[in-house]
Amino acid sequence: MDETRQLAEYLVTSRAEDVPSDVRREARRSILNYLGCALGGSREPAVDAAIQALGPYSGPATAAVLGRRERLDPLHASLMNGISSHVHDYDDTTPGNYIHPSSPVASALFAYASQSEVTGRDFVHAFVLGFEAECRVGNAVFPAHYDAGWHITGTAGVFGAAAAIGRLRGLPAPRMVWALGLAATQAAGLREMFGSMAKSFHPGRAAQNGYAAALLAESGFTAGEHAIEAPRGFAAVQAARYDVSRVTRGLGVDYDLRVNAYKPFPCGIVNHPAIDGCIQLHDAHGLTGDRIRQVRLGVAPLVKDLCNKQRITRGLEGKFSVYHGAAVGLARGRAGLDEYTDAAVADPEIRRIREGAVADADAALTEDQARITVELTDGTVLEKFVEQSLGNLRKPMSDGQLEEKFRRQAVRALPEAQVEDAIALCWRIDTLADVGELVRASVPEAERAETVG
Repeated sequence: MDETRQLAEYLVTSRAEDVPSDVRREARRSILNYLGCALGGSREPAVDAAIQALGPYSGPATAAVLGRRERLDPLHASLMNGISSHVHDYDDTTPGNYIHPSSPVASALFAYASQSEVTGRDFVHAFVLGFEAECRVGNAVFPAHYDAGWHITGTAGVFGAAAAIGRLRGLPAPRMVWALGLAATQAAGLREMFGSMAKSFHPGRAAQNGYAAALLAESGFTAGEHAIEAPRGFAAVQAARYDVSRVTRGLGVDYDLRVNAYKPFPCGIVNHPAIDGCIQLHDAHGLTGDRIRQVRLGVAPLVKDLCNKQRITRGLEGKFSVYHGAAVGLARGRAGLDEYTDAAVADPEIRRIREGAVADADAALTEDQARITVELTDGTVLEKFVEQSLGNLRKPMSDGQLEEKFRRQAVRALPEAQVEDAIALCWRIDTLADVGELVRASVPEAERAETVG
């Protein structure tokens, strides 16, 4: 009954030099992937609407919003960064608990670094610690918590943001305990929101609330001291089954960054095996939409639970439709950002294939696998079994693939030359004297010049 305190003590005593080199490298990959997603989503209607609605209520505008010209207070900038980084559902995922771990943590950290000087070494260390706290809390309650309908990115993410900002603010252990308690009492996010803008609100609010939790604790605002493990604490209230020992087991030895995965397609990760296989069929047989009569998919049971939307009208809904992913993969040979727009969902050929497809849950398949059977209009039957899809832990995206993914997204917000600067800075972030240099490279040139001046 002391997991909250043990976690807090680890967060305040951990030393950057004790983090293994492979974990630091994966942190750089995660930050690169995060920033590309934040830039790619920064001009989306969800971000526009959030800034229009809440911008007038911001405090002093001292913090940058990634990919935007607007400046807000750090708490609101954290919120906007979180929305933009998750709105395309392109950010990283830990397959062991389905958390999108970087968004809540990095969204708060970049807002902090845009208005407070912080070295790259300290930034990366705080990121690693926030990532670890978030994933460990999530591990303790998964899968019962997720199965009940909680969006674990929002609920666990607030712990990560509180831990990361608390570390940078230099909280002592007793106040880090309060920060975790204040995070616990704000843990929220419902899976019912999937397919709407509200899903991206979850990591944004987790970043904002976690940042606030650290500031409150620093000022002496108290919280319950057993927030994670108590009988009325986070785990017991939000999960029918849990194991709080997973919060502290192997602290400082086992790192969840080692089991982080990066998405090649901007949609629910469990859709990826079917999409990957359908693209392979398209490329091997030169398929076009008019040649496809019927599609049948064999998928892991979780796919039917998470991504069973079929009669859809919005691009955001398409991200949770294995049928839509299969349709665009077969007909277009790709599943990029343009395949998850309202226009792509409304495309008559895509709609015909999607609404005629069948998906069967097969408990013999892992969540990295899929079976695809396609009947063509001439009677030909094509089959494909995907053993391991691109982006999973056994077939990870390379550094080069992550860079190219970054470029495809970031050019929506920044000039190409500035995109290359941001990539280079991400790879050497832990050597920067001030991460503000990377922040300035991640906002439009006009704002960048104004900030520098």
